[in-house]
Amino acid sequence: MLMGLTLSVTVMLFANGGGYSVANIAPALIKNANAVLRFEEMRFEISGTRETTLKNHYVITILNEKGDHWAEFSEYYNTYREIISVDGFLYDDDGKLLKKIKNKDLQDLSGVSGGTLMDDNRYKRHNFYHKSYPYTIEYDIVTKSKSTLFFPSWSPQGNEALSVEKSSMSIISSPDYKVRYKAFNYAASPIITNEKNKKIMTWSAKNMPAITRESFSPLWHEMTTYVVFGPTDFQMEEYKGNMKEWKDFGKFVHSLGMGRDELPDDVKRKVHSIADGIKNPAEKVARLYEYMQSNTRYISIQLGIGGWQPFPAKDVAAKGYGDCKALTNYMYSILKEVGIPSYYSLIRAGKNANYITEDFPSQQFNHVILSVPVQKDTIWLECTSQTMPAGYLGDFTSDRPALMIDENGGKLVRTPKYGINQNLQVRHIKAVLGDNGTLSTNIHTCYTGMQQDDMHGMINALSKEKVKEILVKQLNFATYEVNHFDYKELKSSLPSINESLDIIVSNYATITGKRLFILPNVMTRSGRKLNVDSTRKFDIQLGYEYKDMDSVEIELPAGYTIEAMPKDIAIQSKFGNYSSSVQFRDNKLFYYRSIEQNSGRYPAKDYNDLAAFYSEIYKADRSRVVLVKDEAPKKAF
Repeated sequence: MLMGLTLSVTVMLFANGGGYSVANIAPALIKNANAVLRFEEMRFEISGTRETTLKNHYVITILNEKGDHWAEFSEYYNTYREIISVDGFLYDDDGKLLKKIKNKDLQDLSGVSGGTLMDDNRYKRHNFYHKSYPYTIEYDIVTKSKSTLFFPSWSPQGNEALSVEKSSMSIISSPDYKVRYKAFNYAASPIITNEKNKKIMTWSAKNMPAITRESFSPLWHEMTTYVVFGPTDFQMEEYKGNMKEWKDFGKFVHSLGMGRDELPDDVKRKVHSIADGIKNPAEKVARLYEYMQSNTRYISIQLGIGGWQPFPAKDVAAKGYGDCKALTNYMYSILKEVGIPSYYSLIRAGKNANYITEDFPSQQFNHVILSVPVQKDTIWLECTSQTMPAGYLGDFTSDRPALMIDENGGKLVRTPKYGINQNLQVRHIKAVLGDNGTLSTNIHTCYTGMQQDDMHGMINALSKEKVKEILVKQLNFATYEVNHFDYKELKSSLPSINESLDIIVSNYATITGKRLFILPNVMTRSGRKLNVDSTRKFDIQLGYEYKDMDSVEIELPAGYTIEAMPKDIAIQSKFGNYSSSVQFRDNKLFYYRSIEQNSGRYPAKDYNDLAAFYSEIYKADRSRVVLVKDEAPKKAF
């Protein structure tokens, strides 16, 4: 550990000289910051196609408890990645060295999590757990990789409320190696130097004030400096590839799956017995998908190259489980057996992860799904789910690029988008209001598309008792009782769920003297309010389209007439549309509400218009009807 000793001496000399004193931080870097990156130097060396080394040395001052997460060190290692050394130091607000970590201070933790059967990832973790603010931590980490598939990125500001004094990233390679990179919010070219027959390309930044993330902000890389890197030629074990084009990367992925699509004879017979009598290709795919779902389950397996290479179809058939790669390959093999072509497709999955840098081929994916061209359409299959219908993806993988793989390589395509007319919530309420203000309701709601996603997961994964527990927490009433609830699911390429609720709400209406006050909007009230901001910096990004429609019929207690009723409201905006109206007839209130939320990108100057749009909706949703009790006629004497 000669390197660690050298670093220790250097650090102590620097720290004792007051270099890490909080007093040395410029006031502009303290503003809006919870932590300050004082110094960062990343050096990534490419030693051919089999090995890389990353040296990461950084110093961060933690200003308050909201910045504590920046002080935690965590680094993973596995078959392909080795942690060579870790040095860590803790300083007080004057830059005085308080503590240096020892090997025994590092936690060594398994990377196996829930839903994972096998995983060779492990983690080294450390935290000084210092709570006297401000304080400064310093880490110097060296890791070595036996594969060149993964390159690091450089993002000096890893998140909001972090300012930066100085940060740099250097890529070290042979003079003839072409370093591929794409920079965001970094106009300068890298500085290129040569040292001992090595080419060094360096990117650097300094004096970056903290960013405050605004509501509906764009993606982080659009707001701050960010540079991504990728290999040209790379290697993982004996598998070699090139990443200059998506097509080339696809050839590498295809090579990992070659020869792994053979099915056992009993499975072949079964899939033919299911498919051979069906003429419609889409129905045939759906029935075979249901067979796969009913005979397998998802379990993550991340061992060695198995983190990238699908397990053979025969293994999945024998064991009845697999990860996303194995299950997708298994479904591909089933369809191939009956003559239906399909395509193993890489994708970046996640509810808010529908972006990749499309013009920069590199490893940006974390999941695999299957695309099946049928007639003039494509059926997408999420092979890790035992409950989703064929052809539906939901918010986990919809509306984003996918790298579709075949023997010719990879091609970027886009998964389906579910728009305003697919993401529906249609609700009908019939209710009776008692003399004491209690509201007895019968509520029927149909959720379609992405509006049913969370509910689908809930009713398919949880017991009825647990579903009721969650339902009770979600309902926005003060005092109420759920007498009955039921869910019926319609599985199709655009699935829907019908919800039936019988709820009694105590004291729903307020009775004061002879007046009765009631909210005609029983269930669907917007809770969104935005503060007006004339200093908005970044564009507005609205990413989820939906439509809600409510109709409510409330039978009132006898003897009341209308004293005050909200006017009809109609709001038309670039962000969406809203309307609501209330009518009174035959001793009943009839309430109608509709909201359409658009998606899209809007300039920062439109932010206050968006705030006004939501404010008007918030107010309209809470408009009350005032009824007054008729005076009893006086008796004649």
